[in-house]
Amino acid sequence: MIILSVDYGDVRTGIAVCDKNEMLASPVTVIKQQDAQKLSADIAELCKQYKAEMIVCGLPKNMDGSEGFRAVACKEFAELLKEATGLAVTMFDERLTTVSAHNYLNATNTRGKKRKETVDAVAATLILEDYLTYRKNKR
Repeated sequence: MIILSVDYGDVRTGIAVCDKNEMLASPVTVIKQQDAQKLSADIAELCKQYKAEMIVCGLPKNMDGSEGFRAVACKEFAELLKEATGLAVTMFDERLTTVSAHNYLNATNTRGKKRKETVDAVAATLILEDYLTYRKNKR
């Protein structure tokens, strides 16, 4: 199943996608859009382009597992995505994915503007990789 992953942010939203066999997650793009309606429409277009069959949206939980205001915003955005795409949208814990993404970019010595433009797509890729691992272990 082709799954599209979303790391939703106030300014930038990272997008990643996996192959049909759910083996490889790859970064797609970072969308700079603050209007949630327009952003959901942009993501709907990407879903069509990549033939996505499902969406995984990162759920930013606090370290103690509780959900704060950001988690509520992500859940509301997930509902918009569901309406815009007609696809199933699953929320998946994204704790520490942005920190891990920064660590990967440090390891590759990615700095400056390029770093800002890629960190959210890398975070979306990590969310998707974690979700794919979860699916494999669940079977």
